Amino acid sequence: MDLAPIIIIVIVVLLVVVAIGIYNGLVQRRLRIDEAFAQIEVQLKRRHDLIPNLVNAVKGYMQFEQKVLTDVTNARAAAVSAGAQGVPAQAQAEGMLTGALRSLFAVVENYPELKANQNVLLFYKDPATTENQISFSRQHYNATVLDYNNGIQTFPNNIFAGMFGFTRREFFEAEPEAAAVPNVDLSLT
Repeated sequence: MDLAPIIIIVIVVLLVVVAIGIYNGLVQRRLRIDEAFAQIEVQLKRRHDLIPNLVNAVKGYMQFEQKVLTDVTNARAAAVSAGAQGVPAQAQAEGMLTGALRSLFAVVENYPELKANQNVLLFYKDPATTENQISFSRQHYNATVLDYNNGIQTFPNNIFAGMFGFTRREFFEAEPEAAAVPNVDLSLT
């Protein structure tokens, strides 16, 4: 009895099983990236929704600071529209928005009566919480991108990744000057 055809069949079946396992693993990694990015989008939408309320809360106090309010409004509009332009463009627009918010928070420091306003205090707590959640979501997304990119670039996955069209994903990188959350002192002193 000749075992050669049986050995060939076993090897082919084993290769097919390995290929299926690698493919399914890469699909799962790609889906984790999509889910992680969706979490970033949820937090960014929350941030975008809070900004008009924040601007309205401080507008009456800041008659002489219209440029700051205009900058925040324009940065918010740019960040909202950047979502369709890909991860790098969205990260850059969000960095600009963070910078504009930082300017707004700095200007609020010059208005003691504004810092004491209960509505403003409420809106300032929410953006700080949202910024922390965005940071965590971005960190989670980047970790899943790293896992996926490692998966498609290591042997033997890289062979199957190329055949099935798996391509490298971009990290969600914050702008260097926007990396830190603004430090706002809302004490009533």
